[in-house]
Amino acid sequence: MTTTDVSQLDAPRSPHARTRRGINLEKWGWIYMRVSGVILVVLIFGHLFVNLVLGDGVSQIDFAFVAGKLSDPFWQWYDFFLLWFALIHGSNGMRTIINDYVSAPRVRTILLGALASSAAVLLILGTLVIFTFDPCPAGADPALVASFCGDLS
Repeated sequence: MTTTDVSQLDAPRSPHARTRRGINLEKWGWIYMRVSGVILVVLIFGHLFVNLVLGDGVSQIDFAFVAGKLSDPFWQWYDFFLLWFALIHGSNGMRTIINDYVSAPRVRTILLGALASSAAVLLILGTLVIFTFDPCPAGADPALVASFCGDLS
């Protein structure tokens, strides 16, 4: 039986891994990637099935189709969860890549800041679009809006 002196072990792969007391953010990021990956598979295949298989397939997707979906609270929340899980999952993956391959501290800080900023902006804008989308704007040309809008005068 061989014993290994812990002081002779190599450092972890990422030279920027932090060891500190308290919550292990790397562990929770790893767990999030696995859980969100499973959830995303279900959400994405549901999204593809509804949009491409049911009804007339891809030929049914137009403004009225999207407006009809976004007027239903179920689809608003479905798209909300799809947006948030996918964007945070992708951002966490990019954060891991930046930490693994960018060795200059200043460049890493700039890239991580840009990543966090762009993810936050996309989450805010995407959420606003999902929950504030109005398929029947007042005063719009009736020929250009969905059939369920009725009289817009």
